Amino acid sequence: MKVWTYVLTAIFALAALFVYFIPTMIAVRSRHSKRAAIFAVNFLLGVTILGYVGALLWATAPAPQAEK
Repeated sequence: MKVWTYVLTAIFALAALFVYFIPTMIAVRSRHSKRAAIFAVNFLLGVTILGYVGALLWATAPAPQAEK
């Protein structure tokens, strides 16, 4: 195998990890009160479409009035 194969594989793997953890990054940047739980759902269930979409929706949902 050529070196470029390894370089492209590494770039693809890093890009895939970035996309995989978008819900967690959104939760951290918005200082969501449940960011640890969102990370857990994203990490454990993100490989499924339902888990990924659930974590993404939870991360972008506004905080309830009691938590503000």
